[in-house]
Amino acid sequence: MDGYTYYSIGELARRTGLTVKTVRFYSDRGIVAPTDRSPAGYRLYNIDAVARLDLVRTLRELGLGLPVIRKVVDRELSLPEVAAAHAEALAVQIRVLRLRRAVLTAVAERGSTPEETELMHRLAQLSEDERRQLIGDFLDAVFGGVDANPAFAGVIRSMTPELPDDPEAEQVQAWVELAEMSLEPDFRAAVRRMAEDQAAEQVRSDTTGPRRDIAAAVRDQAGPALIAGIDPASPQADPVVAGFTAYYAYLLGRPDDVELRRRLAARLESVNDPRRERYLQLLAVINGWPAPESPAPVFDWSVRALRVRTPR
Repeated sequence: MDGYTYYSIGELARRTGLTVKTVRFYSDRGIVAPTDRSPAGYRLYNIDAVARLDLVRTLRELGLGLPVIRKVVDRELSLPEVAAAHAEALAVQIRVLRLRRAVLTAVAERGSTPEETELMHRLAQLSEDERRQLIGDFLDAVFGGVDANPAFAGVIRSMTPELPDDPEAEQVQAWVELAEMSLEPDFRAAVRRMAEDQAAEQVRSDTTGPRRDIAAAVRDQAGPALIAGIDPASPQADPVVAGFTAYYAYLLGRPDDVELRRRLAARLESVNDPRRERYLQLLAVINGWPAPESPAPVFDWSVRALRVRTPR
């Protein structure tokens, strides 16, 4: 012996908190090689072996494989480089696990069929480019041909989901549901009708600039009446109804008559589609926006106010 302190496998196990079997395993694979042997032939290790084993245990707990660990402790690989690569790999794994958790949670909550589960899983796995393509197809189907009007630029942006690179489970669930909605032919047709109706209201805006669509005008005028508790069938609602019907007549360039009021009621019922409201709620979750206020009470009030004043 050369005067240094040496440890047997048992002593090394006690100092590191590992089992004798584990220390022998690492020693057999050359990760922590013995420094010397006792006269009886037993393996002996110096203090450096303690440090190596502590590092090996840490790296194993972090999920690194033995081949990589061997290269790190032998300084064939830079530990910071290995750590960066492993952290990136873990980030991918975490994202995959979040996606799986989101899909399974949605399946459990919605009582999905195997076919629905398969679709949700596929939608959750889409790449960023694939997500953009899916939403792009939806927006093209809805706004194609009417999006030349400047008024629709902001509308299209406001309906575009942007799933973060590291989404929360709730955002993934919201994305899956929104993507499913965007694929439904009935929903596409309903939103398309809304876009065409709004485009018709903008025809006269070519020379004077875009105007508020009728849905926004109704919210502005009927909202205070609703808050004030005015009955939509009462005389107090007359000036409110007259205000937004006059504005609708102005947008369309036609008289404020029975036919226009019937058309407006149908328009507001279309905008009040609960699927549209759900799309906007999901969009807010995905994009991290504040939850939108439901327009349904205002539109319900306005439609009733119109119906009681419109002969059948």
